[in-house]
Amino acid sequence: MHLARFPRVRLAHLPTPLEPLPRLSEALGIDLWIKRDDCTGLAGGGNKTRKLEFLLGDAFEHDADTLVTQGAVQSNHVRQTAAAAAAHGLKCEVILEERTGSRAIDYTRNGNVLLDHLFGASVRSVPGGSDMPAELEKTAAEVRARGGRPYVIPGGGSNPIGALGYVDCAREIVVQADELDLAVDRIVTATGSAGTHAGLVAGLAVMGADIPVLGIGVRAPKEKQEANVLKLAEETATLLGRPGCITPGMVVADCDYVGAGYGLIDQGVADALMLAARTDGIVLDPVYSAKAMKGLIALARAGRFEGERVVFLHTGGAQGLFGYQGELEPMFA
Repeated sequence: MHLARFPRVRLAHLPTPLEPLPRLSEALGIDLWIKRDDCTGLAGGGNKTRKLEFLLGDAFEHDADTLVTQGAVQSNHVRQTAAAAAAHGLKCEVILEERTGSRAIDYTRNGNVLLDHLFGASVRSVPGGSDMPAELEKTAAEVRARGGRPYVIPGGGSNPIGALGYVDCAREIVVQADELDLAVDRIVTATGSAGTHAGLVAGLAVMGADIPVLGIGVRAPKEKQEANVLKLAEETATLLGRPGCITPGMVVADCDYVGAGYGLIDQGVADALMLAARTDGIVLDPVYSAKAMKGLIALARAGRFEGERVVFLHTGGAQGLFGYQGELEPMFA
């Protein structure tokens, strides 16, 4: 696993901290640590920054002058992509899917959307349920027609190149744990577009590190989510020169905490936000990390992690909180 063979643009503040959560551990009765990928630095940080290091490296290899990507209205990935483009003199074309159907002004104009515009991205919106790969190709064709050189990045930066960012994160976690004499029994993370989850699985498998990864789903049903992660983990391992090292048993997703759907919050999400904030001062986001924490809390209280040391991967996204002010405030006790 020699990642220097792949083109890379250094964007992130690495390594991100691996820290204990003493008060939240006490509240849940488990030994809980946190990998602070909310601290990657770019545009406020988040997990997509690791992926963008390799995606931008590939974009420059292809002599691109415009990044083209998509996401939901309050997409953390889009915000970080727009910032990366601005920082490297590239244009950025963004398609935002109105996935939740919300018309609230804080959701449609504040939070990540405000930052997308601040970074100078060209933004257009499409209805929920649109064919997003087709929308990406439509925009890329428009860029080509006006003489530009587009580089298309899928939602979440989740392809084998982007997943290399979480191959590197898996290596980083193992190195940090070894330096701390910390035996890690499980990693828990949000799983959505699959790149973070798949990259961790592939990285750990290629290294031979026997640490299971539990993805807490934020959108798709379990069968579909596990299939998406498995396919991408296999493709990533193949890119690394290790085809066949991924087995289906390495990919586990618990999708019982999605709630009403992607980007839709409930009292369990608000409770997870409050518990993390009011124990160890950790700020989660309503779409990914708080939904993953909602699942972790429920599973811990059910005894699922008894006797284990668990690392929770914080994927960032606190900027999105400001898009949910109207919904969240009434839920905070």
